[in-house]
Amino acid sequence: MSDAIQSATAERTDVRTDDGPTTGGRVITISDSAVRRVRQMIERRADDTLILRVSVSGGGCSGFQYGIGFDNAVHEDDLVFERDGVRLAVDDVSLDLLDGSEVDFVEELIGASFQVRNPNAASSCGCGTSFSI
Repeated sequence: MSDAIQSATAERTDVRTDDGPTTGGRVITISDSAVRRVRQMIERRADDTLILRVSVSGGGCSGFQYGIGFDNAVHEDDLVFERDGVRLAVDDVSLDLLDGSEVDFVEELIGASFQVRNPNAASSCGCGTSFSI
């Protein structure tokens, strides 16, 4: 197991004491590159309460689409994963579709973006924002 996955896995909790959902062994990780980028964005906004939120909704050209953004609150159906001080929130339903995924930040000639590497996706669109199972 890579150090990145061990770090993210070691810092998650399988049982929430506030009667919220449990991971049930499901996990999502965040890459070194994504951690660095999130930290930069948090510093730029001068708001250390920000949480990176990843979600899945119906739509997009392949059936489901990813949503990635910042939030200041943890909702009752969220599971929160933490790596090197960066918190990642995922709602319980989305985590079913994202189990085993990695959130990465990629810089290419055509631009820079957060991307989800999802082992559950049978196919995805060319831009990487939607997928099917």
